[in-house]
Amino acid sequence: MPAVKKSVAVTGHRDMSAGIDGEKLEKTLVSLIKRGYTNFYLGLALGFDTYCFRILFLLKNKYKIRLIGCAPFEDQCAKWSEEDKKIYRLMCSFCDERVVVSEKYTPGCMMKRNRYMVDHADLVLAYLKKSSGGTYNTVKYAVSEGKEIVYI
Repeated sequence: MPAVKKSVAVTGHRDMSAGIDGEKLEKTLVSLIKRGYTNFYLGLALGFDTYCFRILFLLKNKYKIRLIGCAPFEDQCAKWSEEDKKIYRLMCSFCDERVVVSEKYTPGCMMKRNRYMVDHADLVLAYLKKSSGGTYNTVKYAVSEGKEIVYI
């Protein structure tokens, strides 16, 4: 019987001005991998998603993990700076799988993407620093669905 694949949904703020301890984040991700988590759902957004993607991409050299990029709509990076578009395209090219939740932008597509990730995950890794916005609503939804939450 094949091993059960356990999944993590990553959610966090785009604004990283509060700073983050990259070493602690890496240790947390390695700890999750050692607990048997092999699939990582990432929203392909700027900020926390990008931090996690970079670390997980490097960890793929040592661990057998899969990166699943989840875009809220097809042209997610259209209004981003050229530099951020490059980062987005690199992330997409390095994903083991890419899911596009909506064909085009709609007012609820971001939350639809976030719920997709939570629904496909056993655990949510969250960088939550305020009690409003998309990350807050995603964590609230994850709690209502009985998901384990690990906070950074």
